[in-house]
Amino acid sequence: MKSAIFYTDAYRDIESQVKDFINKHPSFLSARSLDSPRAVGDAIESIVRDEFDEILGDLSQEYSAQFARRAMADIAFTDRDGLYYIVDVKTHRTDTHFNMPNLTSVQRLARFYEDDTNYFVLLLIAYHIAERPVVTSVTFVPIEFLSWESLTIGALGWGQIQIANAKHIKINHGYSRKQWMLELCDAVLAFYPREIAKIHERIDYFEKIRAYWESKPDDC
Repeated sequence: MKSAIFYTDAYRDIESQVKDFINKHPSFLSARSLDSPRAVGDAIESIVRDEFDEILGDLSQEYSAQFARRAMADIAFTDRDGLYYIVDVKTHRTDTHFNMPNLTSVQRLARFYEDDTNYFVLLLIAYHIAERPVVTSVTFVPIEFLSWESLTIGALGWGQIQIANAKHIKINHGYSRKQWMLELCDAVLAFYPREIAKIHERIDYFEKIRAYWESKPDDC
């Protein structure tokens, strides 16, 4: 079943409400904390978690924002049609030169998407610093709408899906999940051989290091 949020304009209203709510929120950081993207990101994430259920309104039947720090999501909710959404909240300071946020493990996503009623969603909040954080844009989008031109895979565990550069994100609204997952498989199957080649290089290197130390006298 297609999401009534992402296959209508409902997601645009959510984006607008998140932006307006944060920008109208009373000052929530000290002057010292403003220089820390982590502190700003944590503060914005906390505000969103507390208020997102109200922003969703009757789009949500069940809502939760209680997750462990290393969990797959920051927020989860079920819509009126029984579709289940987990939302990963990311922030991006627009005056930074480069930003490659991790999204999720390729394995965890593959397992999660075995159920067609599940949606893994990115809530990306871009901001700049004036006297306070000022949100300039909000993107609320399921991962399968993110073009692979904007994504990469990092060498962590089974492989970590990352945004290649948060300044440049291409979105294909309404893109086929099946096609996107096939492209994910292609990306992973190209990624693993490169990692194997790196491992062989490292093995060769330490075999040489071991041979070097074996040749040393015992009293060295």
